[in-house]
Amino acid sequence: MSDTLRFQDMFKKSILNLEAFRSVSYVDLFFALIASFAIGMFIFYIYRHTFRGVVYSYNYNVTFVLMTIITSMIIMTISTNIVLSLGMVGALSIVRFRTAVKDPLDIIHMFWAVAAGIATGAKLYPVALIGSLAIGLTLLWLSRKKVREQPYLLIIRHTEEALIPVKTSLNKLKYTLKSKTVRKNYTELTLEMRLRDDNTAFVTELSQIEGVEDVSLINYTGDYAQ
Repeated sequence: MSDTLRFQDMFKKSILNLEAFRSVSYVDLFFALIASFAIGMFIFYIYRHTFRGVVYSYNYNVTFVLMTIITSMIIMTISTNIVLSLGMVGALSIVRFRTAVKDPLDIIHMFWAVAAGIATGAKLYPVALIGSLAIGLTLLWLSRKKVREQPYLLIIRHTEEALIPVKTSLNKLKYTLKSKTVRKNYTELTLEMRLRDDNTAFVTELSQIEGVEDVSLINYTGDYAQ
């Protein structure tokens, strides 16, 4: 029995006094915070220059910088003590964020910030710096590639008198009818189409037809043109 207890005590002592679980020096803390801040600002710059949504949010972009620094601090904290690391994992597992993120690229930037924070907190500076540089250059390169064809929704609201002119104008386009709503005084059509090089001259042509009350062209990716 004493041998068993002695073995358990030796096991606990060996685990708690591992070389990896010791206090973080001020030098390591300084370099980790500087590296995480620099990478966070790099993510901030890349997100601002590759953003293609409707409304750019400065506050949302700032969270990437803070997320990188905070993640680095968490990794440095849990690396000092194995008991604290297990408690931190349990505490973070109950945290739930219910903010809806509609753009997949926003989620990618979040993972990028978290991954960079983990790497800097673990003192893997080459991984954090080289990896972030590769991701940033890839995003910049992809953002400059112009998409030739993009999906759009064309919404037309017209009266009964404009039915034939609208059909004549639409015969020049390739589209798929998604919905048709017939009211007492007007008809609303929702058409799906793909356009190349932002050729939207037909929108003006449709809006000039007598009896057409409203024409809207909506881009699926979040860019709007009317």
